[in-house]
Amino acid sequence: MLDQGDEHIKMPAVEPIVRYVGNGSRTEFAFPFPIFASEDLAVYFGAAKRESGFDISGAGETAGGNIIFDTAPADGQQITLKRELPIERITDFIEGGDFSAATINNELDYMVASMQQIERSDRHVLRYADHEEPSNNTLPNRGERAEKVLGFDSNGDPVALKLDSTISSKDYIIGGNGAVSRELNSKLADYVSIKDFGAIGDGVADDTNAILSALASHDAIFVPEGRYRINATLRLKARQTLFGLGASSVLVCADKSFNALEIVEDHVNVRGLRIEGSDIAIRLFGLTRPVVQTAVTDVTIIAPNIGVQLDGYEDANKPCYWNNFTRVLVEQPAIHGFHLTKSGAGDTPNANKFIACRAYSLGAPITGAGFYIEYGRYNNSFSECEANVDGSAQGCFIIGSGAGETILISPYAESFNQVPNVKLESGSQETVIYNLLSVSDGAAIWDLSGGAYTAYNAGFPYKNTLQRTNCIDINTKLHRYDTSYIDTSGEVILDTSHSVHLISSYGGALTVKLPEPAQAVGVVMMIKKTDSSANVITVTEDGGAGPDGRSYFLGVENDYVNVLSNGAEWFVISSNRSPGNTRYHDGSGTYDIDMATDTYLLSSYGGAMTARLPPANAAEAVGRTVTIKKTDPSSNTITVSEQGGAGPDGYAQPLSSQYNAITVVSNGAQWYIVNKF
Repeated sequence: MLDQGDEHIKMPAVEPIVRYVGNGSRTEFAFPFPIFASEDLAVYFGAAKRESGFDISGAGETAGGNIIFDTAPADGQQITLKRELPIERITDFIEGGDFSAATINNELDYMVASMQQIERSDRHVLRYADHEEPSNNTLPNRGERAEKVLGFDSNGDPVALKLDSTISSKDYIIGGNGAVSRELNSKLADYVSIKDFGAIGDGVADDTNAILSALASHDAIFVPEGRYRINATLRLKARQTLFGLGASSVLVCADKSFNALEIVEDHVNVRGLRIEGSDIAIRLFGLTRPVVQTAVTDVTIIAPNIGVQLDGYEDANKPCYWNNFTRVLVEQPAIHGFHLTKSGAGDTPNANKFIACRAYSLGAPITGAGFYIEYGRYNNSFSECEANVDGSAQGCFIIGSGAGETILISPYAESFNQVPNVKLESGSQETVIYNLLSVSDGAAIWDLSGGAYTAYNAGFPYKNTLQRTNCIDINTKLHRYDTSYIDTSGEVILDTSHSVHLISSYGGALTVKLPEPAQAVGVVMMIKKTDSSANVITVTEDGGAGPDGRSYFLGVENDYVNVLSNGAEWFVISSNRSPGNTRYHDGSGTYDIDMATDTYLLSSYGGAMTARLPPANAAEAVGRTVTIKKTDPSSNTITVSEQGGAGPDGYAQPLSSQYNAITVVSNGAQWYIVNKF
């Protein structure tokens, strides 16, 4: 305390506490209340009291003083300065002694400061209102209140309560217009946490039994943030909900020997979870009731064998219908991302909806497909779904032999290694594909169904790239060919990745080998020489004789040949190098020119002959050119005439000597001679 001879300080109505937040550079802070001595100022960093590392000035000053820290408090550090006085009296007045005003003032100042300190502390405690007279303000004894909460009985007196059914008064109200009071226990029972049953969530402890116990006891189960390790299947029944906080609520399967979640009854809701591992992460099958109107939303599945499986199972009366999946991501599935199947005698999974679901390999191998609809009918629909799978997959989307009326709306397919974007297996029926974005280098639609599908705007950037597809009726506005450009010499073996081959042999003679016919059933190829050199391109066959059983030669610029494989051999179907079609006839009398060939070599050795052209306006004649030549040395004339008409250039034309020939053309009204010798 101050010496009696000093001028006493005043006690203003200033709260004896001040708080600051450090910025990492400031060292000096003021306190606006008086202290009697430096040790009366308590210094706290957060909740920790500091005893040193600073200097205090201003003790005994009414206006307070300053504290200077040796080191600036850290940025964000909370600093509390408050007056803390011991509640004591250490002075005494002696009978008949001096009665100094300074001493009295100091004593009174200390008393006021102590009362300010007590008054401030008193504001921080719970207390009864002034108008109430408590009948009991004593806490229950230690044993009674252990592991309980403080409550109040019907008289408003303190009691110790357990958070169980003993809490029955309507003492909870959420607030807001129309809100009503509820029993607290009823409010807490709206849903339960798996931690209420002992789940740990550290990724190490086995939480299986805790979660199973929660599912056995309640219908709405909350999975808080954490990693909950399980070693057995969690089975959900009718109207149960299992929900979490999204990617931070994780079910970690101990291995892949079991399914993570099985939904065996109707109206189940699963949302906001992450599932790691498992054989099948989420399997739906009707065990005791139909599995209908289940909703799976905002679920991420990591590294399962199969992400989601809908199984028609064994009983047609317990089907798997009308279930909904939204924003479900399956990463790194080993077999399938999403699988619709029927493992027994039950019905196929029907009328299920998948919206914005993704199967994503992330480079991991996969033996099946992103989406495999093996079985399922009646509008199983997949809207805005994505299959981005490894090149080891069988397909991005596969529509199986037991699938019908499947709908793909704006699907995204991506892969490599010729993985088909959408594969339609033989037996699939009435598939609808709308607005397919096909990024895989395989076929946009590989159709083995015999055309049992409808596609619109399917395939990007190459629209509707089809493989083994039967088209009953097709109308194209623009026909494009996959074309290869070859400029080399020596030998090259063609494959079936292109239908048109433009080849330059400018660098030297070149042998072009067609693939084996069995590897190109139904394939048509065009081979054309594009350079002006004299180097010949020889078209033959890898391991065979060549088209039409022989080698084919392209010797002049723009020579070409079109060939077709029937699976056993290659045939020439057109070429500017093909021998002309020729008919040979030896006879007499009238011989009708049927226009089936371009050239008729006739022998009249046995007697005079009339070669009669069809009428100039006959369908087989209009625009056609035909050559007729006498081949024999006899004097028997061959007369070229016209059925019902005057003949070429208006009259019958005689061919009287060996090798005489005439070439005529019809314009639809008359035959004209274009060459004669």
